Amino acid sequence: MRVLLTALATGLLALSACAEPTPYQPVGDTRYGYDEVRIESDRYRVSFSGNSLTDRETVELLLLYRAAELTLERGYDHFRVVTRETDEDRRTYAYSRSSAFHVHYRYYHPRFGWYGWRDPFWDDVDVREITRYLASAEIRLGRGAAPDADDAFDAREVASNLRGRVVMPEAG
Repeated sequence: MRVLLTALATGLLALSACAEPTPYQPVGDTRYGYDEVRIESDRYRVSFSGNSLTDRETVELLLLYRAAELTLERGYDHFRVVTRETDEDRRTYAYSRSSAFHVHYRYYHPRFGWYGWRDPFWDDVDVREITRYLASAEIRLGRGAAPDADDAFDAREVASNLRGRVVMPEAG
């Protein structure tokens, strides 16, 4: 009995460790994190996808952080956002919490015909909505001071301002 309880507690602990927002990481074994594709020598398509626990604001923030980090990694000073979009993937799942006992009653009403009735104690159904966000942007890298435009960002300043809000993956 003690072994069973220990195994159950370990399993629950492992599951709870997975239940957290997507950290700032490259897309790897999971499909969540950042990714980029080089289009031209100074142009990239950057994206960040979050799991169902990562809100839209965080996904968009991590996209900007990745754009700034990529700009600095490539030896540039600023980037301009050519295009930017955020896609929402919303799905609804319904599953039964009932046990092996499915209690359904049927009866005949002379005026309306056959009716089915479910037992609310045995036949509970949970409905869960899951939303995931994918933010992507096409950016153009540049050297020197950032132009005075709404779509231009100083990479050092962006990285510095957002660094405190970025959650890195735990080493493990």
